[in-house]
Amino acid sequence: MKTNPVKQALKAGRPSVGTWLSFGDFFTARLMAKTGFPWLTVDLEHSPIDWQMASLMFAAISDAGCVPLARVPRGDHDLIKRVLDGGAWGIVVPMVNTVEQAKLAIAAAKYPPEGNRSIGGSIPAQNFQTATGEYYKRANDEILVILQTESPEGVENAEEIYSLPGVDAIFVGPNDLLWQMKTTNGPEPTPQEFEAMLQRVLAAGKKTGTPVGIHCFSVEEVQHRISEGWQFLALQSELKMMVSKAQELVEQLGLATAADLARY
Repeated sequence: MKTNPVKQALKAGRPSVGTWLSFGDFFTARLMAKTGFPWLTVDLEHSPIDWQMASLMFAAISDAGCVPLARVPRGDHDLIKRVLDGGAWGIVVPMVNTVEQAKLAIAAAKYPPEGNRSIGGSIPAQNFQTATGEYYKRANDEILVILQTESPEGVENAEEIYSLPGVDAIFVGPNDLLWQMKTTNGPEPTPQEFEAMLQRVLAAGKKTGTPVGIHCFSVEEVQHRISEGWQFLALQSELKMMVSKAQELVEQLGLATAADLARY
């Protein structure tokens, strides 16, 4: 059975940089899996990707030697079971604000006795290039469980959540965290306040020995965050890469100005 190199890297304290897939498209996933990123996350939270297409994408990614992850819409047992039975090598769970929410997600990703994932299905074993029985025995050791901290409440509970057995990494969605910091009648959070919140996440990860990561939008940002100690980092998405490059070419051709493109 294949081992999960991303899980091994995180355990060893090494950074791992991947990207997000927003297109529900087999060919896009197959091409992106061969670009060199060690992992790709299929985004089922914010993208219109159906279950069959997600499973095909997981297969294309794993066959290319890349690690397929899935961000589920929420930390629901059935949703987690479905992506793992569809062949994902790990889950990214959004909006984990409490210890109880974290425990439910972890349990759904683990076969008994560590959790309550139901035994069944043959697809995930194929993606790990092993027999079904061997997959059942070793899946708990290879499946990545990544929980998202995306609110002040999640930051307040960070140390307790990050200390739970079965948490492989924490991932910050910066947009959601920033918006969750807003209050109805109060001022917008300042860049300094937002950065202070991020540093609390990083400090909690270091204190508990749990890798933490964040979504970044440039190579320079990735490099900066790695220097601070962040480990699980996403760089843009295939959608952002495509549109940004197209806009760059359009501007070079003189068909639009930077100001025009900034509206999109």
